[in-house]
Amino acid sequence: MKESRSEFVDARGVRLHVRRWGLPDAPMLFMLHGWMDMSASFQFAVDALAGDWQVLAPDARGFGLSDRPVAEKGGGHYYFPDYLADLDVLIDHFARGEQVNLVGHSMGANVALLYAGVRPERVRRVVDLEGFGLSAARASQSPGRIAQWLDELRTPPALRSYASLDEVADRLMRTNPRLPLARARFLAQHWSREESDGRFHLLADPAHKLRGPTLYRLDEVSAAWARVTAPVLHVEAKDSPTLAAFAGQTPVAEFKTRFTAFADWREEIVDDAGHMIHHDQPERVAALIESFCA
Repeated sequence: MKESRSEFVDARGVRLHVRRWGLPDAPMLFMLHGWMDMSASFQFAVDALAGDWQVLAPDARGFGLSDRPVAEKGGGHYYFPDYLADLDVLIDHFARGEQVNLVGHSMGANVALLYAGVRPERVRRVVDLEGFGLSAARASQSPGRIAQWLDELRTPPALRSYASLDEVADRLMRTNPRLPLARARFLAQHWSREESDGRFHLLADPAHKLRGPTLYRLDEVSAAWARVTAPVLHVEAKDSPTLAAFAGQTPVAEFKTRFTAFADWREEIVDDAGHMIHHDQPERVAALIESFCA
């Protein structure tokens, strides 16, 4: 495995952990992980990169080794624009005045695509790994969503703990049956940590389990996507179960018409992979990243 090193960057009072691979003078790739994941998730794709790259992968706030922002009175709180603001800080810190290549998986892909529309002058290329956006919400759903959020605040969510790293690895393999044992054991070491009770706890703030009070407004998202000037490469698993889940009753082809908002959008379909496409086919994903961003 290629060796990584850790750095920490202050983002408006929240200390963000950034995992770095490669030499500091090599071309940069920013890699943004998905929900309930962390930066070491990209290790296998980084190992498969053939060229010399400097990869910077932050742990999003409340995940991995990054801080969990805590309200003055109450628990953690997470709003999607905060992820964009954190990325803005990181790009200024590591690549001030430069255009950057963004690689995002799932939630991280949605962050990357929105950022590329909000700051189009800062982004050179975007590689979107299984990032689809959510189903469009209706304004009439807002009162119910807020009521649900208020109810959930009364009983803060919790995350399960595990007796051993092997149990954590088993959990990862149940979620992704394609994940080999060796990769699962590696991820388990970074996905969890042994605490004073002798059990292994996930490195994620349970507050991420709360559904936020705001709706997913596809019209606003599409307006941001329409401002993206960077070429976008969308990488999707064949017969993606995540795409089918997000599309719901909407035919997949109709659901994906939202991508017509991008001026330069390209697609690659990867066989024998699920949502964790960078775990299932890291060599294929790495080759696509390199050929697109070279």
